[in-house]
Amino acid sequence: MSDALDYLLKVRSDAIPHYFKFLKESGKHLDPKTRALISVITKVYAQTETGLRQYLLRALREGASPMEVLDALLMAFPALGLAKIVWAVDVILALDLPEFRPENIGAAARWHDVASAAQFGDGEVARLDCDGRGLFVYREGKDYRVYDSRCPHQVTNIPHLAIDGLELTCPKHKWAFDLATGACVKKGTLPLKRFEAKVEQGRLLARW
Repeated sequence: MSDALDYLLKVRSDAIPHYFKFLKESGKHLDPKTRALISVITKVYAQTETGLRQYLLRALREGASPMEVLDALLMAFPALGLAKIVWAVDVILALDLPEFRPENIGAAARWHDVASAAQFGDGEVARLDCDGRGLFVYREGKDYRVYDSRCPHQVTNIPHLAIDGLELTCPKHKWAFDLATGACVKKGTLPLKRFEAKVEQGRLLARW
């Protein structure tokens, strides 16, 4: 939620909650993915970049593929026009989401060789890059937890310097995460994206 909406909730608590209730009730017969895709279109129509980033990520979390996002934009051409669609695609490209890169569009998930499993100390956290994606790796005994380095709020790519023990803090809006679980422990509610991981022949593999 934006600082402006936080402010309005505080000073106009008599009115703003009704607006959120209206939004929730007006889409209750739609599945979450469809609701998020419609919200993407409304943000593109209004050309609100922060809103587009927020609902694009929500649509992806709810199971929308990059192709479905692009289809939604193109289907809304009669309302949006080419200029707004190009604006939206520019915003998406600026986020540099691996899922939207041409070589990944439509590609099936596969296992990626992250690193030697032995390089990760028990109870320690490491940040590294693998096949164009930033990762945080936490090891607990034989269990390896691999997280996307991008904040689930607005996809800020969180750097290594943001690690303090097992707590990771996004530098943009100060969302903080417990790297043992991936849970958000301050400011927000969404967890880090976690990838399926396994060790084979001494190599740590992650699937996306």
